[in-house]
Amino acid sequence: MITIVDVRDAISRIQLQVQQTAEDLSARDGQLGDGDLGITLEKAFNRLAEIAPTLPDDLGKAFAAAAAAVSKVSSSSFGTLLATGLLAAAKQTIGKTELPSTAVSDLLRAACQKMSERGSASLGDKTVLDTIDAAARALDSHPEDAVGAVIIAVDETLALFRDRECKIGRARIFSERSVGLDDPGMVAFRVMVGALKRS
Repeated sequence: MITIVDVRDAISRIQLQVQQTAEDLSARDGQLGDGDLGITLEKAFNRLAEIAPTLPDDLGKAFAAAAAAVSKVSSSSFGTLLATGLLAAAKQTIGKTELPSTAVSDLLRAACQKMSERGSASLGDKTVLDTIDAAARALDSHPEDAVGAVIIAVDETLALFRDRECKIGRARIFSERSVGLDDPGMVAFRVMVGALKRS
């Protein structure tokens, strides 16, 4: 079962990984966008780490508080999408203090749907949505090794889309240049799920 203790642990792990990869994420983003992705994620998870000890046991309220915190420190497009995804998770978990791990795929799908609506992107556009969708499907298929299965699925999705053009957002302006490059948002999601792998 997933509780607020697990959420706090995830925030701590992701914060550390983001700090180590922020420069690379911004460099990747600079090839196709504003070059602020690493800064965005660092601000978001530094703030989440600050409020983690005060997050309530109610997972819905905790996710809502996390969404508000991210929105406050990051107005970038990825920050907005991250907050949107957290808010979607909040609506799914309000009033619950624990959640079966098998329900995480439903949270990812809810987040993916709301993020799609907010960013006007669809699956197949070579965005973070494609990796989130792959993660949800991996969780359904491999509940016994959830994080490992998600990492494999995300890596396969990155490889699948690498030689395709970005079809949405600022990266679309550099559509031809995006061929052969990983979408920075997809890489950011890989960083986040990779942080959850226990050695």
